[in-house]
Amino acid sequence: MELTSKLAVWQQLAESCGLTTLQQSLQQVWVLLLLCLTCRLCFSVGFVPVVKHVVSTLVGMYGLFVFFELHILWVALLSLLCYFILLLCRHSSSKGLFLSAVVLIYLLIGELHLVDVVTWHKIRGSQMVVAMKAISLAFDLDRRTVSSLPSLAEFLGYVFFIGSVVFGPWISFSCYKRAVDGTKLVSFDWGRRIGLQICLLVSTCIAPYLFPLFIPVYGNSVSQKWLHAYENAVSFHFSNYFVGHLSEATSMLAGSCFTEEKDKVRWDMSVVKPLSVEMPRSMVLVVTSWNIPVSVWLKTYVFKNAVKLGTFPSILVTYTASALLHGLSFHLGAVLLSLGLITYVEHVLRKRLASILGACIQSRPCNSGCSHPHKKNIWVKLLNLSFSFLVIFHLTYLGSMFDPGADEQEAEEGYAAIHTIQRWSELNWASHWAVLGCWVFYRLIL
Repeated sequence: MELTSKLAVWQQLAESCGLTTLQQSLQQVWVLLLLCLTCRLCFSVGFVPVVKHVVSTLVGMYGLFVFFELHILWVALLSLLCYFILLLCRHSSSKGLFLSAVVLIYLLIGELHLVDVVTWHKIRGSQMVVAMKAISLAFDLDRRTVSSLPSLAEFLGYVFFIGSVVFGPWISFSCYKRAVDGTKLVSFDWGRRIGLQICLLVSTCIAPYLFPLFIPVYGNSVSQKWLHAYENAVSFHFSNYFVGHLSEATSMLAGSCFTEEKDKVRWDMSVVKPLSVEMPRSMVLVVTSWNIPVSVWLKTYVFKNAVKLGTFPSILVTYTASALLHGLSFHLGAVLLSLGLITYVEHVLRKRLASILGACIQSRPCNSGCSHPHKKNIWVKLLNLSFSFLVIFHLTYLGSMFDPGADEQEAEEGYAAIHTIQRWSELNWASHWAVLGCWVFYRLIL
């Protein structure tokens, strides 16, 4: 495509897509940011704690109403159900497991019988955040990390906290309590605000037209399928980065998750690390960088409780729990369980190769005092680079089904199983065959 033609198309995209996208995002987000700031200011005033919890509850419910209208009743019902179960089990030492089972049953019944699919998918994110908060509180009570069951006002203030109830992130009960204490207001991070808009523009207006409009790469019918799959994956990635950075901004404005050092407030909330996903060292680091609070929650409250089953079974339990929290969606379940297999095989293979070769090529970077004799050799860097390209290959394959140009109704209801099977069939199930090949190679060198 000639430069003049490209410039004309870029100008048209900027006018028809870029400006429209920015205007729509601002219209939807400014109310949420204003509510977060209002809640933070109320926390800073010297009200008694119960008033602050009530304010947190009311502001959070209004924020949910702005986005979901009367559908927030399902979120409220889940919250009250969770507190009722905690009251019933307050003398038990297995509150976490029992509440997890009840929440899972509620989510399954709600999705299958009580609510239409489109509505349930709209509120699924908030349902997931509320469920994660309640379950983490139950396990913290079992472990005595939280000394006693919070009052109803405290509990509702926590689960409806405006800084996290709409788009996340998950925060612990202790993090919420520190926010309620009302230390001085944290200044707004303008760099994060700019990053929000960039991620949204890339996801909506750049990634779907990446090849060859922005990057002049052409190919045959086979390579075109992979280039299109990569476009879909990048678009999906940057939409996740937008939500991640937005949740960082809302939680920061509402005053949660900070540390104080010598009268200085340091913002240390991090939800997503885009560079660790787009330029990955390993799939293990991609998974932990995709949504850091969710990764911490799964490791703390699922993996550690299941680790006695063995490494591989505990990984499957963890990814199954993540899939169930995300709802009965075939494509999400298929992606998450595939991720579980990929991360496990990658981890054991690289660990075994690191032992045989004496090189720093494990999934996570070695510390400076590791016993490997080969640390920065050229062949070590090439091996790590090869695994990085393999991860990008897997991410392209897994992200191929998230088509930004798909039918809106299909996207709202969740992609059907045939959609996932068709997309992976077009790519000849290449990622799954690669995982199988890596596992066979691992067994041969074991």
